[in-house]
Amino acid sequence: MNEIFFLVEEAIEGGYNARAIGESIFTEGNTLDELKANIRDAVHCHFDEDKLPKIIRLHLVKEEVITV
Repeated sequence: MNEIFFLVEEAIEGGYNARAIGESIFTEGNTLDELKANIRDAVHCHFDEDKLPKIIRLHLVKEEVITV
């Protein structure tokens, strides 16, 4: 595996949640910088060194509600 994708969303209570697509990895952080560090740690914990992806891609989703 050369890369892994994470879906990143703003948490209702503040901060960010990230979950990997196709893998059982979930993490969170109060800031984007903290989240990125937590994602790196989670990926290193999840994979053996020889299976570690070379690239981590983040897909940031922001949901907004507009009333009419």
